[in-house]
Amino acid sequence: MADGTRAAKMADRIKEIVARRLERGIRDPRLGFVTITDVRLTGDLQHASVFYTVYGTDEERADSAAALKAATGMLRTEVGRNLTARLTPSLEFVPDAVPENAAQIESLLQEARQRDEASRALAQNAQYAGDEDPYVKPRDLEDDER
Repeated sequence: MADGTRAAKMADRIKEIVARRLERGIRDPRLGFVTITDVRLTGDLQHASVFYTVYGTDEERADSAAALKAATGMLRTEVGRNLTARLTPSLEFVPDAVPENAAQIESLLQEARQRDEASRALAQNAQYAGDEDPYVKPRDLEDDER
């Protein structure tokens, strides 16, 4: 088992290497605008999961996923050249669900705002069901004698 800080540093380095190589370009026309968001390395430093997002339609995302899968060997070679480790980890490209999750959270927040506004509108015209002050107050003795 490797040290956690070493795995984190190595994951950051792999992220930089893969992002730089994708920035320089791959000879695959299917590859769209890809952003590497995160890299997670197993404890034994043998397998790296590379998380990415693609800007575009679902078809462009599928094409980019196929292009990354086809370029995995070349990208692993690039990582091996630039990484100072005895063994080069295998790479797996995983689409990151951050944009979809962010859209879902944004829609939930919008729904909460609408419900808050509706609640405020109802509260403005609300009246008490009973007395305005439901707490029992000490009685005056003069009131009891009457």
